[in-house]
Amino acid sequence: MRVFHGLSELASAVGTHLGYSDWHTVTQEQIARFAEATGDHQWIHVDPAKAAAGPFGTTVAHGFLTLSMVPMLAGEVYTVRGLSMGVNYGTNKVRFPTPVPAGSRVRAGVELVSLVPGTIGSQAVIRVTVELEGSDKPACVAETVAVLVP
Repeated sequence: MRVFHGLSELASAVGTHLGYSDWHTVTQEQIARFAEATGDHQWIHVDPAKAAAGPFGTTVAHGFLTLSMVPMLAGEVYTVRGLSMGVNYGTNKVRFPTPVPAGSRVRAGVELVSLVPGTIGSQAVIRVTVELEGSDKPACVAETVAVLVP
């Protein structure tokens, strides 16, 4: 875990790789709960018998489930102390190059792309690459944007 004391210290890390999260197993139960929360019950996610005969040979996580893990994974990599708040401002780009099979493990690598001062705080662009254990392709690459307020 990298700890930055304020935005000026974080600014010195622009353009650098901040580190990796721990590995996390994506379970079928987690996939099923995400399906319930979002209403996305497509068989490739929630029907293990049908998915076994499908294109991936098993159920796979929703792409948006993988994306929803980004804040938790990035939170294991770095923190900025001395902020009153950090607000999710959105994403510039998200891709899901390879599916995440149920029972597989993922981790995130985090890079601070930019930090631009604004009127109420600084806008941070963070590239998060969610790696799938044993795969040459990442499960998700997301360029997230946050407003960090001192």
